[in-house]
Amino acid sequence: MYDFLYLALLAGLGVAIVAGPMGSLVVWQRMAYFGETLAHGALLGIALGMWLAWSSSLAVIVVCLLIAALLITFESQQMLATDTVLGILSHSSLALGLIALTLIPGVRTDMEALLFGDILTVTVAEVTLVWLMAGGVLAALWRLWPMLLSITVHEDLARVEGVPVERLKIVLKLLLALVVAISMKVVGVLLITALLIIPAATARHFAKTPEQMASLASVVAMLAVCAGLAASWWVNTPVGPSIVVSASVFFVVVFLGRGRQV
Repeated sequence: MYDFLYLALLAGLGVAIVAGPMGSLVVWQRMAYFGETLAHGALLGIALGMWLAWSSSLAVIVVCLLIAALLITFESQQMLATDTVLGILSHSSLALGLIALTLIPGVRTDMEALLFGDILTVTVAEVTLVWLMAGGVLAALWRLWPMLLSITVHEDLARVEGVPVERLKIVLKLLLALVVAISMKVVGVLLITALLIIPAATARHFAKTPEQMASLASVVAMLAVCAGLAASWWVNTPVGPSIVVSASVFFVVVFLGRGRQV
């Protein structure tokens, strides 16, 4: 009877491991709003999957990658400011997703699960997909890590040294789209960005190097997943919000503790 808990734990840990380094990059490069835009687009992906009878995971991945490609296109044309484009894409995709879900004939959707996650219903296939994609993203980050750090520290200097800055930005956005897509089942549309940012912000208080921050952020995210699942089991609270609240509690404790030391 506890198989669903083991699957939920495996799915949550798979997302948490990749959320550490990716969340660190999001914090360093101030990409939180982009992550939020992708999260809202994930709802449109769910609706597209239902309309076309696709796998929901596949549809979310496709839509998140398309939104990332649209942002890259708008940025290259420099017609509008990036935050303006993000605002348009974020709210448009969220609204379209909600409308599309209500228009699907004969289908009733659990909006709470979509907005806040439904990790307790993950299947073996979904857990396998989470770990495969997480492994792929981690492998790409490991290979590109020095160059990603260089453009984070000083973009112009990295460009002078021959680092393909624009190409790396595109790859980073696409990787973030994949992470958002696999995170939706765990914490839902409204809480995905929190799982990326809060553990990274917590780890920042202890880390002395970028690598330490990325690793510690993964540890904090994994602890938040475990604490959230335990709270959901014992207190009967929603799992996704419980995971985010656990991460927030860790951040507050660390922040207050570091403040007293100073």
